Amino acid sequence: MTSPALDTARALPTAPGSEWWRSAVIYQIYPRSFADANGDGVGDLPGITAHLRDLQTLGVDAVWLSPFMTSPQKDAGYDVADYCDVDPLFGTLEDFDRMLERAHECGIRVIVDLVPNHSSDQHVWFQAALAADPGSPSGPATCSATAAASTASLPNNWESVFGGPAWTRVTAPDGTPGQWYLHLFDASQPDFDWTNPEVRAEFRRILRFWLDRGVDGFRVDVAHGLIKADGLPDYTPAVDGGSMGGDETDVPYWGQEGVHDVYRDWHKVLAEYDGDRALCAEAWLPTIAQTALWVRPDEMNQAFNFGYLMSEWNAGALRRVIADSIREYGAVGAPSTWVLSNHDVIRHASRLALTADSPQGEGIGPNSPGKPDPVIGLRRARAATTLMLALPGSAYLFQGEELGLPEVIDIPDEARQDPTWFRTGHQRYGRDGCRVPIPWRSDAPAYGFNTTGTSWLPQPAEWARLARDAQSQDPASTLSLYRQLLAERRTRGLGVGSLTWTDSERTDVVAFRNGNVAVVANIGAEPIPVPAGRVILSSGPLADGMLPVDTSVWVETD
Repeated sequence: MTSPALDTARALPTAPGSEWWRSAVIYQIYPRSFADANGDGVGDLPGITAHLRDLQTLGVDAVWLSPFMTSPQKDAGYDVADYCDVDPLFGTLEDFDRMLERAHECGIRVIVDLVPNHSSDQHVWFQAALAADPGSPSGPATCSATAAASTASLPNNWESVFGGPAWTRVTAPDGTPGQWYLHLFDASQPDFDWTNPEVRAEFRRILRFWLDRGVDGFRVDVAHGLIKADGLPDYTPAVDGGSMGGDETDVPYWGQEGVHDVYRDWHKVLAEYDGDRALCAEAWLPTIAQTALWVRPDEMNQAFNFGYLMSEWNAGALRRVIADSIREYGAVGAPSTWVLSNHDVIRHASRLALTADSPQGEGIGPNSPGKPDPVIGLRRARAATTLMLALPGSAYLFQGEELGLPEVIDIPDEARQDPTWFRTGHQRYGRDGCRVPIPWRSDAPAYGFNTTGTSWLPQPAEWARLARDAQSQDPASTLSLYRQLLAERRTRGLGVGSLTWTDSERTDVVAFRNGNVAVVANIGAEPIPVPAGRVILSSGPLADGMLPVDTSVWVETD
């Protein structure tokens, strides 16, 4: 049995412009690090089910689950071997169905991660390609993965996101050198050939498999990939550019025009189902205007606002990205989708206090320059979230940010598992620091992640004071702040509201109104007066009518 309100919402047609995903707060669950029910050190679906009531209490509208499908786990599940089954590491399809039912009982929708750019090299298609004779119809060029004809040298100079060449050569069944295959990520993740109609038909089948089970939508990994430029021309990325193409133009393997046809096709599949099923794009593109092309009315519904996520803690930069987002997404009839942290970036409780550049995907570790001050980082993170959750549109939260978790910096070298760490010869730390299992109980083994104390990445000692039970009854805790933010956001309809900038002579504040709520973030160097009205909440203590530095406030006005 599901929540009656959610049952009704899923069954009745929705007036255009009022779909649930336009204003939803969606909580990202990284399954292997959320909760571990069987004690093997890796989180699982039963662990998620056991804690859904905690998320209901937090006040989120939906959860997004990072991959839990069958995988050899070379890239934490983003290397999928079977798109229509659950990896035993996380449980079974029956466990998934129970989790989905329980989530719906709690009034929480469920979005699952889908990885269409590449598969695992254990996928049956790629294994068939390896076993086929060179040039046969089952070869890698025509079956599952983009490949080039057998040549002595690399087909082009493309680099993997994880470091090193983006090409690997297979060995033919007779032992001779075979064809090359493209892998924009790890060598164990061959790219699909999206010019092949069989690939497109297979993903329609995969979409329907999960939609038939009742999922509410899909977050699409590397949504700006899939299609590669004709002729596979050479391309050399900027030395200081982000690995996913978010700050470079005309990359021959990112953002090609043909990828939009794929999502128009998927849009039609989702339209066959009731309940406003949603598609959200992970699309790292140079400008917000380009990202907005992914959410035109006949394509996807949401696209992560990476321009906002990567913005510096600077008032002018924030005002610009907020204004640009509302304008560009609004121009195509879509909401902006705000986000500050996820499983691929440094947690914002650390990132906002860095004093040196850290390109996306590089991570931070013991030898990184400009390591963050944890006190400043948490204060800014609370202020940034208070600002974000007052904005109209949808918002995404990453598990543990409601506890104020920082990036884990001091992970021993021998414990690291991100492919980036290995493929760059230990030059880039990668993403392990934001993926450490989260704490539930301060005095329990593995801080309540499980009952055995085993954890696939080591948890720092500071997790004890940040555990959910330690914060639950403290009105000043970060968890209490998030609960209050989400409750007030829902009650006041801020997600479906509209933003009006507040005139200010100061250049070091972000100030606007959403309905009758005045929002001010002090990003300057000195306290400023709190606006007139009744204070609803603030990210930190106020003092004598003044808003401290790195603090945000919501004020009810007439």
